[in-house]
Amino acid sequence: VAGTANSLRVLPLNVLTIIRRSGDAKLELRGTTYITSYQMTIAEAQKTIDQWITTTGVRYFNELTNLAILTEEVGEVARLIARQYGEQSFKESDKGRELGDELADVLFVVICLANQTGVDLEDALRRNLAKKTARDTDRHQNNAKLRQPQTGA
Repeated sequence: VAGTANSLRVLPLNVLTIIRRSGDAKLELRGTTYITSYQMTIAEAQKTIDQWITTTGVRYFNELTNLAILTEEVGEVARLIARQYGEQSFKESDKGRELGDELADVLFVVICLANQTGVDLEDALRRNLAKKTARDTDRHQNNAKLRQPQTGA
């Protein structure tokens, strides 16, 4: 995605260089420099990942393969959280892993699955939040367990 906050377009992501600075990224693509905003709508993320898959990734893995990959990526998040916030110690192989990067891997595969199954994630999330709000309006407010201080974290 390139342009300003007011004019975005999808570009092939054969990115040579990414330099972060103050919420923006400078991308150099085949000798052309683009400034991109890190703020991206879900729809833009779906479009950008689709573009990446069809240019860099060749094609989507099938849905069952992506489900297996999603399970693997969620496991990597769980492993890192168990070490960072839980009682497990870090192993040499855990060094250099960042939670944000691992969560982005999960999001990437979720978006791939949504794209290949025709799910509009923005619409699905809006409907899901409306469902949760209608269902849980009083439920969490009346949950005495949530009013107690957290332990163990």
